[in-house]
Amino acid sequence: MQHVASLLERKTKMMMKFKLVIIVCFLGLQNYHVVAQAFKKKQLTYKRVKKSYEEKKKFLQKLLQDNNLKTSSLELYIRLFKYEQEVEVWAKNKSEKTFKKIKTYPFCSYSGDLGPKRTEGDLQVPEGFYHIRDFNPWSTFYLSLGVNYPNDSDQKLGKKPLGGSIYIHGDCVTIGCVPITDDKIKELYLLAVEAKSRGQQKIPVDIFPFRMSKENMDSFTEQEDYQSHIVFWKSLQPRYQLFEKHKTLPSFGINSTGFYDVQK
Repeated sequence: MQHVASLLERKTKMMMKFKLVIIVCFLGLQNYHVVAQAFKKKQLTYKRVKKSYEEKKKFLQKLLQDNNLKTSSLELYIRLFKYEQEVEVWAKNKSEKTFKKIKTYPFCSYSGDLGPKRTEGDLQVPEGFYHIRDFNPWSTFYLSLGVNYPNDSDQKLGKKPLGGSIYIHGDCVTIGCVPITDDKIKELYLLAVEAKSRGQQKIPVDIFPFRMSKENMDSFTEQEDYQSHIVFWKSLQPRYQLFEKHKTLPSFGINSTGFYDVQK
């Protein structure tokens, strides 16, 4: 009898612990959503963001509806191609596995050459795998989205000072950033605000030197000017190729030498 009572007591304690874990997780999730929604509310206090929503509300609604995307579960992936001078925007609902391309924006201007950014003042647009780190509603270039350059790869392979402040922004001038005009940055900025306010903590931004097909790799790596970039570019190529094939984002790491290891 005492043994049965002991078992019941332990079972009761386990149930209480389980309920406590559920409550903590629920409260954490609730708090996370509150914080995410507060982000959009804060953004709307800025004059340029508010005005952009007023101008682009119908555009955003139609863009998402045409692609069967729900604002409540929006996730973004952004990739840039320096040679083609294009910014691609991909999106999916959280419940879906694969992304679909919903928009392409041309660069308005471009500085530097193919190859990664390796030091401050080299005018280069970085190359590698990043995410949006900064939403700047009072940018000199209307609105801007900052990427987390320099990342760990840049730290290992670059020469200090590395510089920083790499943005996708409005206007049509650049010294290492990517301008897409004031009108188009409104659209991209608002899409990013929506994704973040719906819970996407990190919006990936992949920056490639060019579309990294085998044919392009063979063509560019044969050129004498780009010989020093070959090993680095080969570490970027698998993520491009896998995404092209599956439309899902493979994970990656950065090894001790600073090159990318993409999970195949």
